[in-house]
Amino acid sequence: MDTKRDFDNNRNNLMYYNQMLRESEIKKNSKRRHDIASTSFSSQEVEFSNYLLAPNGYEGIFYTIYFLTIPYAVGTVFLFFFIADASYGNFKLLDMSSFLIVWLMGYEIVATLLLIAIFLSFLRHDDKSKKKHRHHNHR
Repeated sequence: MDTKRDFDNNRNNLMYYNQMLRESEIKKNSKRRHDIASTSFSSQEVEFSNYLLAPNGYEGIFYTIYFLTIPYAVGTVFLFFFIADASYGNFKLLDMSSFLIVWLMGYEIVATLLLIAIFLSFLRHDDKSKKKHRHHNHR
């Protein structure tokens, strides 16, 4: 009787152990999938406060000022170097009274530079996640 009982106990213990192994493997795989999914480039949070300085409570005012002044300054620099050939005399001849046109030129330049920066950041993020994923698979 003891041998039959021992055999049944052994079999039950092995079944329980295998079940525990399967559950831990499922948890490990779901955690790995979650880690890969959480490192998606599009799921990252972007905080303006990491890139633009603004006092707490006055972010809206400062971001509005940045939105108006940065493109205008870039447009003015563009006009000076590329239209007036970096000559102050030629630059003075330009009609700078049209804020909107100068701002729009600067806005397009800033938008293009930001899109290029986002694309380069995406390429770097993709390389990092592939390296990280390869590193996890080799363990």
